[in-house]
Amino acid sequence: MNISTDTMKKYRKPSNKHYLQRGLTSAKYIILGKEINEGLLFKAFLYTIFIATSYIYLNPILKMIVNMVMSEKDLIDPTITWIPSEFYLGHIRQAWKALHYGQAFSISMIVALSSAIFHCVTCALAGYALARLEFPFKKLVFGLLITAFIIPPQVTVLPTIIGYTKLGINDSFLTLIVPSILGFGVKGSLFVIIFRQFFLTQPRELEEAAKIDGASAFRFFLKVMLPLAKPALLVVFLFSFVWTWNDTYLPKMFLVDTQLLPLASEMLSLDRVIESFVESQQMSSDEAGAVKMAASFLAILPPLLIFLIFQRHFVEGVERTGLVE
Repeated sequence: MNISTDTMKKYRKPSNKHYLQRGLTSAKYIILGKEINEGLLFKAFLYTIFIATSYIYLNPILKMIVNMVMSEKDLIDPTITWIPSEFYLGHIRQAWKALHYGQAFSISMIVALSSAIFHCVTCALAGYALARLEFPFKKLVFGLLITAFIIPPQVTVLPTIIGYTKLGINDSFLTLIVPSILGFGVKGSLFVIIFRQFFLTQPRELEEAAKIDGASAFRFFLKVMLPLAKPALLVVFLFSFVWTWNDTYLPKMFLVDTQLLPLASEMLSLDRVIESFVESQQMSSDEAGAVKMAASFLAILPPLLIFLIFQRHFVEGVERTGLVE
């Protein structure tokens, strides 16, 4: 039986050169990828940027945590940088006592939670009205809203203090909650705009179907629009909570003759007290720095935990509310 030359070439085993070429091609696809964003080289470059950026942001927090658990002996030892020889909690206890942490934490939590909840309610109503309802002078109202967002709080703080004095609620932490009930100030304006932008993205067909079923505008807002607005509600809640938690200007203006101060204001008082201790040589500068770091960690811990828990939902909410456009 005769076998042609073409048939023999067809069944001939691939040479070593062919295997080498296939291997180089596979390695090229693995390293560089068929597309530029699919190869190992691009991913390694991307992860290098991510790790470097994460280190830049996390390094101060890690340094804070390490220094606040170091003893005074470790703080003055130049050979100890990241791993202390012993786990010392004295600085945390000093910071806890100096901050009046239990009382200050309770006040900050009450004020921040109340402000966040009221901002979600009042600003959602205002944002829905500006986005979906028609009423006289609507454009004027929106223009005034933008103006309120531009005006700094330093301009309105004196009339606000006078108003609180006439109402008899000055020097009370209620003065920090009332603006959120009214959607007043820079924060309220920003949150109304966030809700307005979100409600504008919702389809008109939902509203038309609700009108056919006989639903009023308020019922449509409660039953349809508010459940859809969960991403916007989460964004506004977290923004308001962290903003109020870290605020020191308004408490300094409204809470003058009272010992009931939120945590951020206690941090300012702690800084002055520690500086006086260092000047009078009752405390070394190294120990003072460790106490400050412990106090800072105690102050940022609650909002940090809240953000870590809701991080994924927060990012999705920012995307859906149009803040990144």
